[in-house]
Amino acid sequence: MENKKNKILYFPKVREAAFKETEIPAPSAGELLIKTRRTLISTGTEMTAYCGEFEAGTTWEKHFSCPYYPGYNNIGTVVGVGEGVEGDWLGKRVATNCAHAAYVVKLLHGSENQAKGKGECHLVPDPIEDDDAVFFMIPQIVMNGIRASKIQWGECAVVYGLGLLGQFAVRFLLEAGACPVIGVDMAEYRLELLPDSPAVIRVNPAKENVEDVLRRGNSGRKADVVIELTGNASLLQQEAALLREKGRLVILSSPKHAVEFDFHDFCVWPSISIIGAHNFSHPDHPQADYPWTSSRHVDMFFDLVRLGLLDMKGLVSRKLNWKDAPEAYKILDRDRGGEMGIILDWSDAE
Repeated sequence: MENKKNKILYFPKVREAAFKETEIPAPSAGELLIKTRRTLISTGTEMTAYCGEFEAGTTWEKHFSCPYYPGYNNIGTVVGVGEGVEGDWLGKRVATNCAHAAYVVKLLHGSENQAKGKGECHLVPDPIEDDDAVFFMIPQIVMNGIRASKIQWGECAVVYGLGLLGQFAVRFLLEAGACPVIGVDMAEYRLELLPDSPAVIRVNPAKENVEDVLRRGNSGRKADVVIELTGNASLLQQEAALLREKGRLVILSSPKHAVEFDFHDFCVWPSISIIGAHNFSHPDHPQADYPWTSSRHVDMFFDLVRLGLLDMKGLVSRKLNWKDAPEAYKILDRDRGGEMGIILDWSDAE
């Protein structure tokens, strides 16, 4: 790879995306060198970092301040291996949580580092196209949250926020037997992307009262589960108010600001459970009574796609050349509600 340079996307400062050129990394012992094929822009986490939408002294500031290197959905081909890695890895397609860059390196067996957020390396089955596989981290996150909700067949679930995470949440709740599933968002575009199922109810809170729609669609009852996916902490109290006694509020988003919450009236009195479900809460190793590691969830996602059991239609709003990434962030900054998955194609990055 003489004379070639690696291109890495980063945010040098708030509301600015650019590329940095570095040497192509050499894989160390136990590592793979991967040439990127596709990456997926996160309209949540990455845009929070891009816009600097967080408060001083928070975990957000500690981990997402500029300069920041975004990206955690990467599909690529193994083009080099470090010491101790079998040569038959060369040419294989892999999914990793690496950044937006032409070349990345990844520790092959990363499960021992998962608690530190370093993730794992997953083989991509041949029948699955890059443009589907690149979503893998999003459903992994959602699957973990749906399991944390302990949803049961026949329970009513409300999903607040219908970006990519919310779209997958509605689909997985249906697969888990929830009925009805109520999707809430102020963007009509997002509401229209929900599965065409009699069990799905669409609500625009700017036009209708969410609780009224909930009770009409759920035989007069409140919800059993509410999934928070807006990232807007000011909505938590009104989301909790939609729950029945001993219902579950699952915070699957990453709220960016502190808010006041009346715990007596909205948590203690109705005895609801508030469940945090960050992706890092996946177990490091499978257990006999709970085998659902992050790797197992990725395998499940690939199986659902391979078998045609997961409707991905409409979840890609743009597919761009990697060079157009800075403009993509500007587009999202203007209107996130009008976008879904934005894929970056790195095929011609040398």
